[in-house]
Amino acid sequence: MTARARNKTLTVWLAVLGGSMGLHRFYLRGLGDWIGWLHPIAAALGWWGVERVQELGQDDKLAWVLIPFLGASIATSCLAGIVYALSDRAQWNSWFNPGLDAEAAAGGTNWLTIGALVLALLVGTVAFMGSLAFGIQRYFEYQIEEARKISQ
Repeated sequence: MTARARNKTLTVWLAVLGGSMGLHRFYLRGLGDWIGWLHPIAAALGWWGVERVQELGQDDKLAWVLIPFLGASIATSCLAGIVYALSDRAQWNSWFNPGLDAEAAAGGTNWLTIGALVLALLVGTVAFMGSLAFGIQRYFEYQIEEARKISQ
């Protein structure tokens, strides 16, 4: 039985659109990929943090810790999509289609791949910078509050 060829363009789109659920990892390596299962766990923790902020307000310290998990899950999957999109045909096929010729069409780049690459750059940057800014802002606000308590 021959293994099916893993398409680079489809993988990049899966990384951008469903990466926080690990879809790109499961497509490439199957449901037994333990790293793939870290993506939905991190995303669920992040969404739990978002729900806590909506219910308890921005002063909830646990939410400050949880929300960056969502951003990290999205950003890492977008980074994977960027790496996949920028790999050349021979490299892609040696990574994920070792039974195929180095120049097999499954590792080719087309305009859909480039579109997914641009979207991965945009979404990944927004997710990373947004979660970083949120976490750092809340941390410094907490430090200022604690300093005010000490000074009084």
